[in-house]
Amino acid sequence: MIEVVAPTTVAFASANTVAEVAAAIGDPVRAAMLVALMDGRARTAGELAALGGITAQTASGHLARMVEAGLVVAEKQGRHRYVRLVDPAVATVLESLMAVAAIAPPRHRPTGPADAALREARTCWDHLAGRLGVALADALARDGRIVLADGAALVTDVGEAFFCDFGIDLGRPPASRRPLCRACLDWSERRPHLGGRLGAALLARFRELGWLVPGPRDRALRLTPRGRSGFAESFGIEVSRAPT
Repeated sequence: MIEVVAPTTVAFASANTVAEVAAAIGDPVRAAMLVALMDGRARTAGELAALGGITAQTASGHLARMVEAGLVVAEKQGRHRYVRLVDPAVATVLESLMAVAAIAPPRHRPTGPADAALREARTCWDHLAGRLGVALADALARDGRIVLADGAALVTDVGEAFFCDFGIDLGRPPASRRPLCRACLDWSERRPHLGGRLGAALLARFRELGWLVPGPRDRALRLTPRGRSGFAESFGIEVSRAPT
């Protein structure tokens, strides 16, 4: 086995600290801003203000709150201030919250076509989520390339050889302490898709091969005809048509 991923060890956080972070996420405007950043790209403060339908001054206050809570970082570049999530852990928290929220009764907004596209295939920070992401995790586990259990994940010897042949080098030393492979609860499917460095590398490879391209919304991905053939041949995943 390459790597067994146990739950990440983190510094102890008091109940007050947890409550402060939760409160920073809990405002509807701030939640919308955070979700918009889940594709891993930085956005300007002005773009986030427009997204929330608020003034630049109000947005500045919201951003300061999120920076203080350790959820985002803001960097000045020229005349603009760019904002991004601190790291993938924040995206994982948001995805889990969305999974919990999806269980609750619908409250105020009907599901539209763009939502269907997000459910089919989307980015979760830098890895593949949605129905296709869950199908990928299932296929890799079925073929003995990974093992998923209790939120942890590992890559098998069979998987190491497969990913190498697929064009992914798992032997490179990591640039961070991010796990090689982890299970990330999918908000729409309520089952795990693949995160970690392996999840990111797979999505990058799918894009490089032209299997997945940007969809109708920022986080949505569209499966191309080449991608349908590739997923069927390489992973045994049959997709009847590309998400629309």
